[in-house]
Amino acid sequence: MVTCPVCGRRSIGKVGVEQYYCWDCCVEFVSNGQEYTVFSITDDGSLTLFDESLQDSV
Repeated sequence: MVTCPVCGRRSIGKVGVEQYYCWDCCVEFVSNGQEYTVFSITDDGSLTLFDESLQDSV
């Protein structure tokens, strides 16, 4: 079962091949084996690399 690498919850939806969306903290992430690349979703819907310093505001 896939869990969110940011919040650790399992409210995950699949949006592409190895690409997921977390409904709890509203981030998208890509699975590369055991590593994840996490993206924030901007107001216009584009993805930017997740900034861990902003994690508390999610």
